[in-house]
Amino acid sequence: MPKVNEAERLMKLTEFERPLWAAGEAVCGMDEVGRGPLAGPVVTCCLIMPPEPLIEGVNDSKKLSEKKRALLYDRIAQTACAIGFGVCDEKVIDEVNILNATKRAFKEAYFNMGVPADTALIDAVQGLEIPCRRHSIVHGDALSYLIACASIMAKVTRDRMMEEFDSVYPGYGFAKNKGYGTAEHIAALKTLGPCPIHRRSFIGHFVKGEG
Repeated sequence: MPKVNEAERLMKLTEFERPLWAAGEAVCGMDEVGRGPLAGPVVTCCLIMPPEPLIEGVNDSKKLSEKKRALLYDRIAQTACAIGFGVCDEKVIDEVNILNATKRAFKEAYFNMGVPADTALIDAVQGLEIPCRRHSIVHGDALSYLIACASIMAKVTRDRMMEEFDSVYPGYGFAKNKGYGTAEHIAALKTLGPCPIHRRSFIGHFVKGEG
């Protein structure tokens, strides 16, 4: 297969953004990481990036290596006009369910950004309580430059949090599995029982008396 030109790839990745930028709008991208794990928080990012320069290599965070994500994290942080993060921990997730916790974290990230946006491009989630126009895009992290940037920032932030939790709660492999339900994680959960950052509403199938 012929190699896709990076400039052409970025043009395609900004198809949602370019008409809004051309209209002079402040456009933010929003994404979350951590809806599926058995442990740890859900983390969201909301950011505004300038139309130029576009950062080469930006893509859905799931398609990037850990090393590449870390490099792009630094470049995005240096380039962004504004960035905000939202975090909802396991207690909130257990209390209000993961979808509502994610919406709460999105709202927190928007306001933590510190500046208003005219339009928000959001990866899939609908019904957010934020004071701007909202466009929900299914698989947005693979289709929108701004959402992809937000996905990288949220992913790296959450991964680093889970690496820190690994030293606080050893034995579950959080540095490696990031709280997701790998075979090794589930085996440790059954042997050791849950630790404080496990989501009780998620682990009932694996730990008797939980959930």
